[in-house]
Amino acid sequence: KKRRAATARRQHLKSAMLQLAVTEIEKEAAAKEVEKQNYLAEHCPPLSLPGSMQELQELCKKLHAKIESVDEERYDTEVKLQKTNKELEDLSQKLFDLRGKFKRPPLRRVRMSADAMLRALLGSKHKVCMDLRANLKQVKKEDTEKEKDLRDVGDWRKNIEEKSGMEGRKKMFEAGE
Repeated sequence: KKRRAATARRQHLKSAMLQLAVTEIEKEAAAKEVEKQNYLAEHCPPLSLPGSMQELQELCKKLHAKIESVDEERYDTEVKLQKTNKELEDLSQKLFDLRGKFKRPPLRRVRMSADAMLRALLGSKHKVCMDLRANLKQVKKEDTEKEKDLRDVGDWRKNIEEKSGMEGRKKMFEAGE
C-alpha cells in the first residue's frame, strides 16, 4: 500500500509540475509577443503613403537607405560573432591543452572487410560492393603438350607462304630426299 501511495503521489507531483510548466511557457510566449509588438511600434512607425509621385520616390529612397544601413549592421554583427566564436574555440582548446589530463586510449586492431569499412564511412544508405577479386584477370595454368606443339608450329599463314610458289615446292622436294 505504501508503494502504491508513493507512486500515486509521484505521478500527481509530475502532472502538477507539467501543468505549471505549460502555463509558464504560455506566459513566456505571450510576453514575447507583447515585446515584439512594442519593439515594432517603437522602431517601425506606421507607413503613410503620399499621394504625389515625387514624394513616393523620396520615400522609396529613404527606405532603400535604411535597408542598406540595416544590412551593414547585420554584416558587422555577423563578422563580430564569427570572430568571437573563433576566439572562444581557441581559448577552449588552450584550456584543454593546459589541463593536460587527456589520455589517449589504446587502439585495438579490428578486422574489417573493405565492404564493412565503406559502409562505416559512407553510411548504410550507400550500397557499395568492393569485390577485389572480381576485377582480377584469370591466369591459365601450365600449357599442355598439345598447346606447346601448336605454338611451335607457329602461324599457319607463314607455312602457306613458305610452301607457295616454285621455291616452296623446291624446299618440299629437297626436304623429301
